[in-house]
Amino acid sequence: MKGLPRAGIARYATLCAVLFTALSACSPPPVLPEMSPQVSGVDALFIGISAVDEHIVWLSGVDGLYARTTDGGATWQTGVVPGADSLQFRDVHGVDDRTAYLLSIGSGDDSRIYKTDDAGQNWTLQFVNAEPAGFLDCMDFWDADSGIAFSDAVDGQFYLITTSNGGQRWSRIPPGNLPPALPGEGSFAASGTCVQTIGSQTVVVGTGAGGKARFLRSDDRGATWRIVETPVDHSSPTAGLASVAFSDGRHGVVAGGDMASPDARQNNIAVTSDGGETWNLATAPPFSGAIYGIAFAPGTSTPTLVAAGPRGLAVTLDMAHTWTLLDSLNYWTVGFAPNGDGWAAGMGGRVVRLQFPR
Repeated sequence: MKGLPRAGIARYATLCAVLFTALSACSPPPVLPEMSPQVSGVDALFIGISAVDEHIVWLSGVDGLYARTTDGGATWQTGVVPGADSLQFRDVHGVDDRTAYLLSIGSGDDSRIYKTDDAGQNWTLQFVNAEPAGFLDCMDFWDADSGIAFSDAVDGQFYLITTSNGGQRWSRIPPGNLPPALPGEGSFAASGTCVQTIGSQTVVVGTGAGGKARFLRSDDRGATWRIVETPVDHSSPTAGLASVAFSDGRHGVVAGGDMASPDARQNNIAVTSDGGETWNLATAPPFSGAIYGIAFAPGTSTPTLVAAGPRGLAVTLDMAHTWTLLDSLNYWTVGFAPNGDGWAAGMGGRVVRLQFPR
């Protein structure tokens, strides 16, 4: 302020402070979703969500549990898959109000895939893992009949299976098509979102537990792959990636952290704008511990991402630069329908509907 008297400098500084405060007060508040708790009718842990549309949603959980709504969650119908009451269904994929797939975790033959075509009245056991070291983590589908599931590595090789006929047959992708796995590498079956299909050909996977947090991508349904390290915390055997979410072929997020450190503030999320070729650490959400699930909300004016974890639920409107805490209760999973309506779920049968202003 060359040439400005000292008193003028003070008045100028005061004016700037007033203007800054006024402009800040005029800034629009974050666009937050309306959160509507729903009554699931059970008190068990829900882990997987698949929102077919704004009316039809499927959930999966422990003790062979599944749930379904056809009215947006006003009412839920729950059930247990016969003969599967000891299994944990960590992932679910709904096709419509009658058709859904369930994936259970566990070593050896505890890892299975079931399917119903009659709204859960009957379930067909489609796949039973025969590898003693196999451990299914998650699955996703390109369409009603074509899908892919990811397992922890077996004998130093990644283990992925695909179907193209609605699960009548699941076949392993030849290990030679994939890069070698690290010792102990797999993923964390925390929310059924460690794999995501994109478009009609692409699939992405997040890994952990192998001393690195890595990202796998195929653009030809698993025929060829490339792998990239991410900067998400991978400092222990219980750390790495648990969830991947892409809003399109280029813009995506990976998240996870150390599953065994619920009180720690972690480097648990990274973003990409080039399809996963490069990754940059982003700001962690305002709850401690690992992120179990992330999902983009379609149809919003800015890239809107919701993160779920045992210590809370949070939303970012700017690709994880800043966050707003939505809840501090326990959540394991979050998912959105194509119209932008979402659901989050967790312990105690908790289900919450998320609706952003439109």
